[in-house]
Amino acid sequence: MGESSVSLRPATPGDTAAIARVWHQGWLDGHVGHVPEELVQHRGFDQFVTRAADRVPFTWVAEIDGAVVGFVTLKDDELEQIFVDRSARGSGVAAALLERGESELRAAGHRTAWLAVVTGNARARAFYERRGWRDAGGFLYYAETAAGPLPVPSLRT
Repeated sequence: MGESSVSLRPATPGDTAAIARVWHQGWLDGHVGHVPEELVQHRGFDQFVTRAADRVPFTWVAEIDGAVVGFVTLKDDELEQIFVDRSARGSGVAAALLERGESELRAAGHRTAWLAVVTGNARARAFYERRGWRDAGGFLYYAETAAGPLPVPSLRT
């Protein structure tokens, strides 16, 4: 049996639940233990559904065999979110999504782009470095919560 290939397409409202599932699990994997516990308390699944729905117009999804296994979301000149399902990590999905995000940002006229990574997320930091992104130093990223923005120590890349 041959290996399944990844395809990328713009997200649609029907992708919201799948995006939220990938985002919620990926966020927990990369952030718990590296962000304030107060933020973790604000990151229940329903909150990811709401945030995913708001971002559909700015999101691309990756599919394998018709199933959403990752996504990238853009916000102005920021590569705001990029997450890949556990089942597809190491398969090239993240690289394809990152390349799509970079391409879309260039097409929108941005000469430089940035993204935020929580300081302790070594796996993500190593991935971005392998893809040519460079650490630009620490800053406070203000994460959206129902109680208002919450500062999270991060690195700008």
